[in-house]
Amino acid sequence: MNKLLATVAVISSIGFTLPANAQTEYATVTHVKANYQNISVPNTRQECRTVETPIYGSVQGNGASGGDVLTGMIIGGLLGKGVTGKDKGAAAGAVFGGIIAADQGQKNGQAIVGYRQENRCSDITFYETQERIKNYTIRYEWNGVRSRSVTYNQYTVGDRIPVTVSINAN
Repeated sequence: MNKLLATVAVISSIGFTLPANAQTEYATVTHVKANYQNISVPNTRQECRTVETPIYGSVQGNGASGGDVLTGMIIGGLLGKGVTGKDKGAAAGAVFGGIIAADQGQKNGQAIVGYRQENRCSDITFYETQERIKNYTIRYEWNGVRSRSVTYNQYTVGDRIPVTVSINAN
């Protein structure tokens, strides 16, 4: 048969429009090559660390020192004199300043009484590059006519695959 008289186009039947005189035949796969691509894949891992956590407890005031009371009296006396302009105001201010300083030293409160070690963990996301199959380039033969196509189907050498054959005169 003279192959120069006719142009034979072997076209994969996936995704092409067919001319009116086309028909489906079966070709034999002669070669398969996987085509790869690199993709980023998210992964997580847990990271842990030891931290010191404060322990809070109730504490009692130890009372005001003599210096605290004296300072309160001096500040109270100055404020009393400044507000009233009289010595009696200064004396009253000194008494109130001393009382306030003494009361502040008696108060109970919360304070850090120690520390404990705790293990704290959190998930960390990181990305890895992985090589994955994108598609396949296959070569196939029909009646001595060879062609190739890119496909997402995983064929093996020797598989029989449907092809659309169209013969057109020039």
